[in-house]
Amino acid sequence: MILDSILDILTGLFLLLGGFLSVAAGVGLLRFPDAIARLHATTKPQILGLAFVLLAIALQERQLSTILLLIFLLIFQMITAPVSAHMIARAGYRGGIIAPQSLLVDELEQAIDAAPEFDDSDDATPSDDNGESSAPPTSVPNAHNPLGNDEGTQLDG
Repeated sequence: MILDSILDILTGLFLLLGGFLSVAAGVGLLRFPDAIARLHATTKPQILGLAFVLLAIALQERQLSTILLLIFLLIFQMITAPVSAHMIARAGYRGGIIAPQSLLVDELEQAIDAAPEFDDSDDATPSDDNGESSAPPTSVPNAHNPLGNDEGTQLDG
């Protein structure tokens, strides 16, 4: 009976911590100046807030099937949230919506400068200095050729 009371107190504490971190993530999303800062505010405290909420659920349920599902949910969030935030930040940087003064070190600029140039044509192949394509022609999937193979038909197999 006393163990249940302790677990209830811990559950309430973890729910409050999780809720606080989730609210902090939401406030950071509204208050921070640019996309990189907003992504930092939403991914870091949100994952920890979710971990506290899932821990509170696990303390109340105490069933192996529930705990395994909660662990799966936490791992899924820990994998997908940083990757999606990274891709959004990279797209925002390339799109020019990142405030340059918010970057301490701009390592992506060097990588973009070192990358081969692409022309604006539909095939999006790298071009040399003369504007000619340096990559071999490839078949691209489209509405009439969904697999992008030479025949435009589906492969058997």
